[in-house]
Amino acid sequence: MLTQKIMGDLIMAQIYYDDDADLSVLEGKTIAIIGYGNQGGAQAQNMRDSGVNVIIGSIEDESAKKAREDGFEVYPISEAASKADVVHILIPDEYQGGVYEKEIAPQMKVGKALMFSHGFNIRFKRIKPPADVDVIMVAPKGPGVLVRQTYLDGFGTPALIAVEQDASRKAKDIVLAIAKALGSTKAGVIETTFPEETETDLFGEQVDLCGGVTELIKASFDTLVEAGYQPEIAYFEVLHELKLITDLIQEGGLEYMWKCVSNTAEYGGRTRGKEIITGEIRETMKGILKDIKSGKFADEWVGECEDGMPNLKRMREDDAKLKIEVVGAKLREMFVKK
Repeated sequence: MLTQKIMGDLIMAQIYYDDDADLSVLEGKTIAIIGYGNQGGAQAQNMRDSGVNVIIGSIEDESAKKAREDGFEVYPISEAASKADVVHILIPDEYQGGVYEKEIAPQMKVGKALMFSHGFNIRFKRIKPPADVDVIMVAPKGPGVLVRQTYLDGFGTPALIAVEQDASRKAKDIVLAIAKALGSTKAGVIETTFPEETETDLFGEQVDLCGGVTELIKASFDTLVEAGYQPEIAYFEVLHELKLITDLIQEGGLEYMWKCVSNTAEYGGRTRGKEIITGEIRETMKGILKDIKSGKFADEWVGECEDGMPNLKRMREDDAKLKIEVVGAKLREMFVKK
């Protein structure tokens, strides 16, 4: 185990590995995976291949059919929750609260554990578990296909773990064992909390990974096209090559990326990038984080879902018509072997 270390003003995370987790903790226990989608399928298969007894809780849809094809016993959600010692909810955030109240809550008895891979519904109290059950989280830091493939490769995907409620006094042992069954302790799992995981995850999605980067791409593209440059050239410069840069950053960090690009790109990027992310932008980021922490965003999103997602559907339709999407669809064909 890598214990917490203080480096400068930073307290470094606590990380656990294979030797810190004991799979025998799960002997005799049944884990019900609720939902057999991207994460549900991968996590269920990894746990089963690690010797854990896994069943699936699902409505009768294509995912239930796929789970049976993959050799799992599939039950209605309420029945799966009743049979399980650990109920792992892996359906989309917006459906979890309703499904929990109707199908799962009546089955949550003393000694059971309720598990998640994202803390949204616990952090914002859309799900309120009874006090006599464990509430835990294992959040692999990668899509289901990666979680499964790295396991098959004999390694694993790094993950976050958290204990929100430790009724059994064994919750941490359970969550570490599950992380090991997923293969994540081979890579390392970082201990966090439900609030930290949820708030940082939402912030990253909105400000950087999904929201910020797409708006930056669109604004850069529009600036070049409005200045008279060909849309195709603009697309390559502001969107296509972005993957090359993010791959370098992921491989070795920010400074590694700077070492891999030209001196011209490095100087221009280091000097002009700060003009894009100004003090005003940083204040906007703080405002977005404030809305996340206060629950304002959560309330807005839940309301959007309850109304049938009219704004999200409109934004999807509008953005699908953008010139950068039209041009990009044609250019991406150039990379497909005929």
